[in-house]
Amino acid sequence: MLQISGLTIFLTALYFTLLGVAWVKGYDMVMKLDASRLPMFYFVLTTIRFILTATLVLIYVLVSDNMASSRQFVVMVMAMYSTMMVVTLTLKH
Repeated sequence: MLQISGLTIFLTALYFTLLGVAWVKGYDMVMKLDASRLPMFYFVLTTIRFILTATLVLIYVLVSDNMASSRQFVVMVMAMYSTMMVVTLTLKH
């Protein structure tokens, strides 16, 4: 049974929405200023997103007192991260 609160799901979805918006807006800005820097933008923003997401998961696991809830959160975050990557890359390619 799902042990993650609705607020946690909402805040995680909001987090990934903001990361996706940053990706799309950053892509537009790089394309407008200097398209040759697009590979560096991809690398830097992907690294930032990965570090932020790993930190989010680590904080949740350390704060959570329930292992089942932590596992569900990790699976949810992985699914949301994958979905965000597919959507943002589909929008800009």
